[in-house]
Amino acid sequence: MLKTRVLRGAQEIRPSRRLASISPYAFAEVGKLVASLKAQGITPIDFGVGDPTTPTPEIIRKETQKAVDTRKSAGYPSYIGSKEFRVTVSEWLKKRFDVTIDPGTEVCSTIGSKEGVFNFHEGFVDPGDYVIIPTPGYPPYARGTLFAEGRPYFIPLLPENRFLPDLKSIPEEVCKKAKLLWVNYPNNPCAVCAPLSFFEEVVAFGQKYNVIIASDEAYTEMYFNDLPHSILEVTKEGVVAFQSLSKRSAMTCYRVGWVAGDKRIIDIFKKVKTNIDSGTATFIQDGAIAALKDENHVQQMREEYRAKRDILVKALASIGLPDCTPEATLYLWQRVPEGMASVDFAKRLLDPKIAIVVTPGAWISDKTETGLNPGEGYVRFALVPSLEATLEAAERLKALKS
Repeated sequence: MLKTRVLRGAQEIRPSRRLASISPYAFAEVGKLVASLKAQGITPIDFGVGDPTTPTPEIIRKETQKAVDTRKSAGYPSYIGSKEFRVTVSEWLKKRFDVTIDPGTEVCSTIGSKEGVFNFHEGFVDPGDYVIIPTPGYPPYARGTLFAEGRPYFIPLLPENRFLPDLKSIPEEVCKKAKLLWVNYPNNPCAVCAPLSFFEEVVAFGQKYNVIIASDEAYTEMYFNDLPHSILEVTKEGVVAFQSLSKRSAMTCYRVGWVAGDKRIIDIFKKVKTNIDSGTATFIQDGAIAALKDENHVQQMREEYRAKRDILVKALASIGLPDCTPEATLYLWQRVPEGMASVDFAKRLLDPKIAIVVTPGAWISDKTETGLNPGEGYVRFALVPSLEATLEAAERLKALKS
């Protein structure tokens, strides 16, 4: 018998350059903080990761359970989404934004937003191409760019601009070499909405420089006052909008969403998907159809988020922090005390007497060309703990007064 001798440590295993160049995923780091507190026997109140703790509504769960049997011999799911799902999406977009989308050619399902956002770059970005990205922002915008060997150009979201990107500040040479521009409103983490005039400005920018506009609209249904807009209200030409049921319907575990817009862009994205995954499970799409046909559960969640928002905003103001009342989303973008770094303030909240977990703004923000980190000086609260836990957090915050 041939014996193989294994030489331990002789083989060098190392990641690719693109993976090695990327810092740890911010929300994985938040998870480590939570685990550290639990190891000390402390139960933290976790406002770190935007993962709703509200149960997925019963109407969705029941339809999904039923669909498991209905689809028992369904085989592989469609790469682009079932016809029923795509038709329901187009009907919802018409009802919500008065936008007409062809379910056959202008919409494609995604495995939640993250998969779609990350992989989108593979269809359009060649090595060295610029992708213009807001910062702070959702990490997959930049991570997907880097994996496609593109060059992120970070544009800061600043309070003096109402957390809207200043497109005029982008250097001409970057505009001319850019393939994509990401926008995200209502914004995570800054929690503001964008007026329709902003989307018109963005569309004009894309048309001027032949840049595809990718609009991440995962939070349009988490609002407190005026209805947020979609970029599709302006045009479908040269633009796509990403949506997800994760936050709208507390379906983070289900991994289902879509991208809709310009047929030419959707065609290319479909080709990317067919080479990367096998689509969202059809029985989950059936549950998503039930979710999109019901607005009552969404309204109930908005009311619950409003109640938690008001409790936490008041508590933070009571300890001397600036008002951070959000216009939309399930986040608070809170300024930290003057002269304190966002990580240091987050660590103060981890004191065992407080045990509140938040995400430092510096962790979800990239430095611009000038070295500015626009997330520094802020922390993000995700309003996902229960109402009771939020009330408890308000009590614990009083310890910061002393």
